Amino acid sequence: MKYASEFRDPRLARALLAEIAAVADRIGATREKPVHIMEICGGHTHAIFRYGLDRLVHEGIEFIHGPGCPVCVLPRARVDECIEIAERPEVIFTTFGDAMRVPGTRKSLLQAKAEGADIRMVYSPLDALELARRNPGREVVFFGLGFETTTPSTALAIQQAAREGLENFSVFCNHITVPEPIRALLDDPHMVLDGFVGPGHVSMVIGVHPYDFIAADYGKPIVVAGFEPTDLLQSVLMVLRQIAEGRAEVENQYARVVPEHGNAVSLAAIADVYERRPSFEWRGLGEIDASGLRIRAGYRAFDAEEKFGIGYGAARRVVEEPEDCACGAVMTGRIKPTACPQFGRGCTPEMPLGALMVSSEGACAAYWQYGGARGVAAE
Repeated sequence: MKYASEFRDPRLARALLAEIAAVADRIGATREKPVHIMEICGGHTHAIFRYGLDRLVHEGIEFIHGPGCPVCVLPRARVDECIEIAERPEVIFTTFGDAMRVPGTRKSLLQAKAEGADIRMVYSPLDALELARRNPGREVVFFGLGFETTTPSTALAIQQAAREGLENFSVFCNHITVPEPIRALLDDPHMVLDGFVGPGHVSMVIGVHPYDFIAADYGKPIVVAGFEPTDLLQSVLMVLRQIAEGRAEVENQYARVVPEHGNAVSLAAIADVYERRPSFEWRGLGEIDASGLRIRAGYRAFDAEEKFGIGYGAARRVVEEPEDCACGAVMTGRIKPTACPQFGRGCTPEMPLGALMVSSEGACAAYWQYGGARGVAAE
């Protein structure tokens, strides 16, 4: 627990909670008129509920869950396209585990695997590269998924495949970026947001300056935060102090991990392998300009969309959400998970309707795991 217990100190937490309460009172935050703070990252959502921070902070603080779960924001059409690739007899389809149970329109990857598709869970794209080396007669496809946190590892895998000439390896690229959906939310006149707790893992790669527009263009404070309870409490306090002082700045609470300008090696790999798509579809937000990445022409041989003629490289269809499934509204902070009519009834971890209930960063999974299920049972 060394280097973690220091950030779980109850005395420090109590002191931070007292300071939060004092500043919240000073700015007039109440249960009826709360300060709305969006935690962008799904990892922060789970930490908030794991440690009960939503119940401990001043009643005038309202946490709003943002679109920071990459599995959750993936539209069902892309899941369907994964399954279409995976069900080809020549393909070994590889993916991270939290994508296995995300439902498409007909089935999930796990169900497709049960029906005979060769779908394998891996811990890294390097595992997929090794499968390609060992299976020269098969097409090995890696499901490239995630924000800027996981994008570099996929880029480095593609570069390695190019060096080795592994023609049977490709990536189904669904990498997306954080700043663009935040701008879309801030442009939504129905959203009420007073400040942001910024993503820690993403910021390790991109640094803090990609968020400058939040403060400069919209006048909202943002504090990049760590994932331990005192990290989050300190970040909330920093947001409140900015509001109290009439400031709007980008601050870095997680400076022990997040460099101001990001990770140069990771950024170079991303720039070499990827370029921006003109637009990309997000669950709950629709198409957002320049919010997704695609593989550059120089690495086209490793682009599964090009290789299999699927996805944005072919005719696409819009797939609606299941009836009464409110994933889009939950993910964009419009409602809480328990306000979804299917939460804990038609949608559970065992039989999910939407990705938010099964992803390790999903808001619905956080509510269920850390008390939401009890809340539904008591109704």
